[in-house]
Amino acid sequence: MNQKAALVLGALAGGVAAVLLGRRRPRVLARSAPPADLRADELRRKLDEARQADVDESEFTVAGMGAETIIAEEPGREPPPANEFEAMRRRVHEEGRAAAEEMRRRAETDS
Repeated sequence: MNQKAALVLGALAGGVAAVLLGRRRPRVLARSAPPADLRADELRRKLDEARQADVDESEFTVAGMGAETIIAEEPGREPPPANEFEAMRRRVHEEGRAAAEEMRRRAETDS
């Protein structure tokens, strides 16, 4: 009988402890969305306008550069990485390619 009483008292004490500890934890209130950054919205709008604007080749010729120097986004880009390690690997490779390209440019100007 003592074992059963001890088991019941232990379970009762555990339940009371769980209730008391549950009350002590501060409840996390749902955070509201941060206010929208007006500058970011304006920049997005300007970028959309620039993408939709007609390109006039004469403006580029007057500026001293031909229309072939216009850089457009390639539609066949790689899909976004599946995990953070793949993203890190891609970033490191891109930085390495950029550094190699910079070294090539410096070597051409020194020659």
